[in-house]
Amino acid sequence: MNARSRTGEKAFDKASKLLSSLGVAIGASYALSDPARLPETVREAILEGHDPIILGGGDGSVSSTVDFLAHHHATLGLLPLGTANDFARTLHIPSNLEQACQAIAHGKVVDVDLGLAGDNFYVNVASVGLGVEVTRSLSPQLKKRIGPLAYPVAAIKAFFKHKPFAARLNFPDGDHEPVRYDRLLQVAVGNGRFYGGGMVVAPGSGIDDRSLDIYAIRLGRRRDLLGVVRYLKSGDFVKSEGVDHFRTQRVRLETEPELPVNVDGELVAHTPEQFSVASNALRVLVPETSTAARRDLGQPDSDQSF
Repeated sequence: MNARSRTGEKAFDKASKLLSSLGVAIGASYALSDPARLPETVREAILEGHDPIILGGGDGSVSSTVDFLAHHHATLGLLPLGTANDFARTLHIPSNLEQACQAIAHGKVVDVDLGLAGDNFYVNVASVGLGVEVTRSLSPQLKKRIGPLAYPVAAIKAFFKHKPFAARLNFPDGDHEPVRYDRLLQVAVGNGRFYGGGMVVAPGSGIDDRSLDIYAIRLGRRRDLLGVVRYLKSGDFVKSEGVDHFRTQRVRLETEPELPVNVDGELVAHTPEQFSVASNALRVLVPETSTAARRDLGQPDSDQSF
């Protein structure tokens, strides 16, 4: 558990007791005050044969550890303790701690896609432009103080600092023609359905559709941008005149100048970069009622008898 996440410190003991009361035998537990230790701790737990791996944290915690869980037999159980919890929202995993523990103890296993920025796996969205400025404007203090509202507040700050950039999108599979832009606000490459505290990537987007949703927002007139902002929550902004939307399995992004890439809230790559989808790359425990993803019947079932 990431004890530095928004509610992690208080949740550790409570979650341990809840899971034990539900018959989940805890082989080992770690309350980590340093989030940088999460990846190595998850890696060690996997190597020791623990399954499932129950992670308490937010989207950043999931994204930082998913490289070790991708294409692996171990299943992820998630306790959403972050600010946005967009990955959990996509999979209908409840933010209520007791209900999330119930999903781990009595839920079902589904297979979900992961995005790849180069060789870096991610769960929600990768972006260039405004999303990077939002990440830089988000402080831990702001997230702890106002929770999910930190994202729109940071977005407003970022908008006034943003400098337009040029970009080119190339589609290696030939399903779309290459396209070049001179003045862009943002390019985003979404794998899941939600990002930024509940905004929809695009209508019809999902986490097991074996495709990526790419959108490019042109820097146009202010009134046009206000129209885009108005429909961010529903994802219908991709239908706006100033936005281009593509659905594909692979895309290469080049920008002028070269820019950092925000991958699930962390700046871990730079353009030029190739993005792709890794189909059914991650196994996750979700509530029985979740319809966000399905089990790939071609893969063997895991042992869920606790």
